[in-house]
Amino acid sequence: MAEIIYFRKVVGYCEGFSFIVGNVIGSGIFISPTGVIRFSHLNVGVALCIWGACGLLSLMAALCYAELGVSMPSSGGSYYYNKRAVGPIPAFIFMCTRTFYRSPASAAVKALTLSEYYALQPFYGECEAPEVTKKSLAVAVLLFLTIINCFNTKWAVLVQKVFTFLKILALTVIIFGGISQLYNGKTGSLANGFSGEIASVSDLAQAIYQGMWAYSGWSAVNTIAEELKNPRKNIPRCISTALPVVTLLYVLVNVSYLTVMTPKEMTMSAAVGNTWASRVLGSFFWIIPMSVAISTFGSINGSTFLQGRLKYAASREGHLPSFFSMLNIHHLTPAPGIILSGLLSILFVISSSLLTLTSYFGFFSWVVITMTCISLLVLRYREPDLPRPYKVPLPIVLLTIGAGIFFILAPIIRSPKKQYIYGLLAMFGSLIFYVPFVHFKLRFKFFDKVTYIMQLLCEVSFIDESKAFKGK
Repeated sequence: MAEIIYFRKVVGYCEGFSFIVGNVIGSGIFISPTGVIRFSHLNVGVALCIWGACGLLSLMAALCYAELGVSMPSSGGSYYYNKRAVGPIPAFIFMCTRTFYRSPASAAVKALTLSEYYALQPFYGECEAPEVTKKSLAVAVLLFLTIINCFNTKWAVLVQKVFTFLKILALTVIIFGGISQLYNGKTGSLANGFSGEIASVSDLAQAIYQGMWAYSGWSAVNTIAEELKNPRKNIPRCISTALPVVTLLYVLVNVSYLTVMTPKEMTMSAAVGNTWASRVLGSFFWIIPMSVAISTFGSINGSTFLQGRLKYAASREGHLPSFFSMLNIHHLTPAPGIILSGLLSILFVISSSLLTLTSYFGFFSWVVITMTCISLLVLRYREPDLPRPYKVPLPIVLLTIGAGIFFILAPIIRSPKKQYIYGLLAMFGSLIFYVPFVHFKLRFKFFDKVTYIMQLLCEVSFIDESKAFKGK
């Protein structure tokens, strides 16, 4: 008799921890310090407090996700929670925006950053690498990770674990470099403490906004909940340990930066990590550019892994074609979703002009976080009997919602631009497809043919073909 095939539960606590840490730590900690210190008005004490506050705020939001994750351990994370709590339309808008624009654009930016600044720069020095070379290397990285994630979940998880270890090792090198400077009495800008101008509330908000970019990606374990061993136990454990570790690393790394650089020098540096390395590591400065490349590579791998699961969940709910909810019969991976993510990311790399709106989708993350926390309150009211092995305190939920609303409105009010309107139009433009194909369930005859072709090309199915054959 045929049996439905499911994901293998191959992600334990260590793997879940590595997915959060590996997905969060990308190139942000090597670049974001510039924005944080600038909007802190070069005040060292304020900047360090902001890095800690960003970690605390991320942990608060993640704890809200932890309650939802243990109550509904389903692939898709925020998409599934919002659909269940506030309805299919907001969930569909979220899914389309993340699937067809934000995530592939983000992966493309990371791949181009890796290619241009950290992989090719050692070979070209002060000269700029040819555009074709940069894009070719970025495409090669995306293709390689797409293939790895399609063929074996364990390989993808192993890549994530190894590269997460290397990321932490790289940050540890920077931290111990700073400790060495302090031991030798070189306190640098740290001696200034909170002296200097205190930034306005508006600028402090912008500084936090800059810092939060380096913390994005902490919802990873919620998206892969169906592959997580004992998710009701491991989701809270992964979140409650990974984010404090990341926060501690980030604060200490910034302390290390400030032992050899002034706040003004940090604002003028295109890559703070590289500047630090040239002053502290001497002839071994190449360790940091290489480490940033490793960090970015691991972050792209994590994003590729997660995107396949989001499309799988959306297809299962009827929001994408059915073949996206099929698994490869040999490797049990959501191959169609992973391939689509890879192709879209490559398209963004080739057509770099499409990336111009990316910076204006920063508020989109906070829209999703705020909606998800509101969904938590809705489900507490609507489904009070839903099992909740972990329950986040109500004040944390309300504070997170308040912060979310603030961060959605702050950049728009501070610097209103027509690009935000374009971003909103792109988000709500997805309803053009929702009404006919989801709400009215419009189907054309060629849909079945496309599904059949995709099944053959990707070797995917809803059922375990080997067991179906044996049952006969």
